[in-house]
Amino acid sequence: MTETTIMDQIKSRVLDIWTETAFSNISSISWFDDLKAILSDFFDVEVANYYIYDAGTFLQLKWNHSLTKKINAIKWIEIESFFFENTFTFVPLLQKSYMTDGEVSILLRDMENQPLGLLTMESTSKWKEFSCSSEVNDFIFLLSKLVQIIRKTILLTHQEHQYRNLFNVTKMFHSTFDIGQILEGTLNAIQDAFPSFHSNLILSNDQERKTPIPYKLFDYTSERPATIEAYVSGEITSELATDLGVRLLNVPIKGKQGIYGIMQMSTPLDYLFSMRQKEFASLLASATGNALENAKLYIQSHRLVADLQLINETSHKLNMNLSLEEMLLFLRNQLMKSFHPEQICFVFLGEEEEYQVSTASSEFFHTIDGQLYIQLVVNHFFKMSDPLFIADFNRLADLKYEYRSLVAIPLKEQNHITGFSLVLHREPYFFSFDSFKLMQSLIQHSSIAISNSKLRHKLQEMVNRDHLTNLYARKYLDKYVETSLENEERGVFILLDIDNFKQVNDTYGHQVGDEILKKIASIIQKRTDGIGIGARWGGEELAIYFSQMTITQGIEESKQIIAQIPMQTNPSVTVSMGVSVWEREHKVTFHNLFHYADMALYEAKNNGKNQMRIFEASHLS
Repeated sequence: MTETTIMDQIKSRVLDIWTETAFSNISSISWFDDLKAILSDFFDVEVANYYIYDAGTFLQLKWNHSLTKKINAIKWIEIESFFFENTFTFVPLLQKSYMTDGEVSILLRDMENQPLGLLTMESTSKWKEFSCSSEVNDFIFLLSKLVQIIRKTILLTHQEHQYRNLFNVTKMFHSTFDIGQILEGTLNAIQDAFPSFHSNLILSNDQERKTPIPYKLFDYTSERPATIEAYVSGEITSELATDLGVRLLNVPIKGKQGIYGIMQMSTPLDYLFSMRQKEFASLLASATGNALENAKLYIQSHRLVADLQLINETSHKLNMNLSLEEMLLFLRNQLMKSFHPEQICFVFLGEEEEYQVSTASSEFFHTIDGQLYIQLVVNHFFKMSDPLFIADFNRLADLKYEYRSLVAIPLKEQNHITGFSLVLHREPYFFSFDSFKLMQSLIQHSSIAISNSKLRHKLQEMVNRDHLTNLYARKYLDKYVETSLENEERGVFILLDIDNFKQVNDTYGHQVGDEILKKIASIIQKRTDGIGIGARWGGEELAIYFSQMTITQGIEESKQIIAQIPMQTNPSVTVSMGVSVWEREHKVTFHNLFHYADMALYEAKNNGKNQMRIFEASHLS
């Protein structure tokens, strides 16, 4: 058989392989079985291997490169010198002991003279004879053309599958702003493209947390260096993680405005990713990044509207002339509704690191454990004015705390910190940075209303109290007693007059007289604390009202006050008292109650002073 005849027959057989490959979607390995049959029929070659060239490496064809291990890889740089002037040659590095007749390696190149693949086979006598003929170069060129066609066909087939998959994923991404669906679609696409690999999503801390899709939060302090490099640089990195027994591919999830995490795949240690696989992974990660970015922008736009509504609603409500506790209760409800903390409190600071916990706070902050968190924040704000935002408390403390997420925002009055709000949650990284900024804005707006409320309270206190004695003013006492007459069952009203007070002023001066008034007021305040109020009725005349007190109790309290005043004043003075007592069944008015007490006081004065007289409303029945 002539050489030309051999080549014609080989071309015919190779054409059959090309036809089956192009029109039958032949697998990436079955074509080589047909080629080995040609080598066996024409050159008696029984042992042959083929290596695919990819990214500077020849990889054996025995495996399906997208599924299983890549073994017996050969670096092009290791064998390049053997093919400097040869298309086929003996390469000692590739010599196999079972090829008793020797081995030949044939380098297949593309039109630009770049490596396509490497055919290694036993060197039989028929091959040696053919290799000396003029047809050998045509044969190698024919194989190169075949490999190019097969590579292109297989590449197109895989690309069609992958890009169809990518198209479907991207289509889904464009139809939803649900971050959970985007993450789920990404994981499904990775699983479909690389079914035997383990995949993981490592996302930045500002991602939406309400999703059932499992992912890991990116943490600079614990991530592997290659993962951090991919996140920072935005470039794909690969790492041979021998401690984990895997090779890691880190693909940054990039959008137009930033990097949102890492798509990480784990493979066997000896696996090598092809350029095509890396390209697909990069395109998928970019699609995911853009989808996450769009979803975040959509969520942020809606959140911005909701945030503005929250601030406006809160500001409007807090400026409705509420009491301080009513304000704090409303603010607590707003914080609970918007940020979902597990514990919340409001603390007002005093001097020398003293503080007071508002009744609007969670019960937890009235416990020893709660006080630990408060004291930490108090110490912080006595040193600096910046808000406190701790994503994971246990990373900063030696002890392990129950609540790991903490946000504390100062309450300010003219740039002076007067207190703070504090929220806690057991889960680390529970409060996002966006939530922190919104909370800060909300508290800043609320600080103004709280400050105004405190000023109103102080002003009202000034109106309600006598400036000299700090007892309540007569107008406040009127309202207090009228409310008691409407809502309670009984009470005791006392008018008290300092005996011979004009003589004290004339003898010792008005300053001494003022000091006596303040001392008597102090005695009255202590006696009425929690059970009634004292008021300055006018001049040296004072008034006392005890809520829900019986006549027996009223008499005892009056006796105690009459006895204490001479003992605690200097110069010693005495007082006279007129006491009136009421019960609901008598249906008296405050005017009647005052009139009865005044009549009793007049009687006490006319009967020698330093005593009391009682007028019971029942006397009129």
